[in-house]
Amino acid sequence: MNITTSPAYVGRFAPSPSGSLHFGSLIAALGSFLRARSCNGKWLLRIEDIDPPREIEGTADDIRRTLELYGLHWDDKVLYQSQRFNAYQACIDQLLAQGEAYFCQCSRKTIQEQMHGLYNGHCRQLALPEGAVRIYNQQQVASFDDLLLGKIQVTSDFASEDFIIQRSDGLYAYQLAVVLDDAYQEVTEIVRGADLLEASCRQLSLYRQLGLPLPQFLHLPLAVLKPGFKLSKQNHAEALDKKRPHIALQQALAFLGQPPVTVDMPERMLAQAVAQFDLQRIPKQTEILIGS
Repeated sequence: MNITTSPAYVGRFAPSPSGSLHFGSLIAALGSFLRARSCNGKWLLRIEDIDPPREIEGTADDIRRTLELYGLHWDDKVLYQSQRFNAYQACIDQLLAQGEAYFCQCSRKTIQEQMHGLYNGHCRQLALPEGAVRIYNQQQVASFDDLLLGKIQVTSDFASEDFIIQRSDGLYAYQLAVVLDDAYQEVTEIVRGADLLEASCRQLSLYRQLGLPLPQFLHLPLAVLKPGFKLSKQNHAEALDKKRPHIALQQALAFLGQPPVTVDMPERMLAQAVAQFDLQRIPKQTEILIGS
């Protein structure tokens, strides 16, 4: 058993309402829940509804109902990113005023064809009046220590890229919103899938540039149908079974390397899983092939 007493621990699960929760979602939710509860900490729920074109009406309610049926009960009120637009805009306005962000009108095609896929700072000195907003990346993070996977590194070119914090259509970028919201909710440790390893480097650079307290990171292995093909809403992963949550919970525990539980009611299953949770039993890899 690997339980640390840390009343100040705050973890979170932050799905987007672009589709129902699936087995890959359950891995992230369960992993973050077990880690938070085994540390005697809070576990928060945040709905990342900042991309209306991708969202499906009623999905946020469905996500909440599914978590409750699976015994994954969160603390405090649900935070919706759509309620935080003023905070995002205030941060962007301040960064623009301080010269730490700028407008960019380079298209993805231009970046791909003329800059070999990585933005080269072309618009930084042009003082454009509109466009997407990029952070002037002065706190480049090329590596960080993951609590499960050890040292994570990205290329220096990727680490130094000025990345988008507000899209040209006015929508707020994930990188900015997640950093501001994790800081706002005082999240101390971010437990999520290994597909966001590169994003974590960028977010750490943004934490530093904004002078925000740095969280720890723990990236869980991804459930994949074949190498590089993760279970996701975009890949039409099957929604979780709401009638037999105990089966999916046992499968998710096994995926995370945890010992099986001996009960079949979700709340009791999770109580036992928390009591015997061992971080070191989680596979130290970025992908795990399922269905083979």
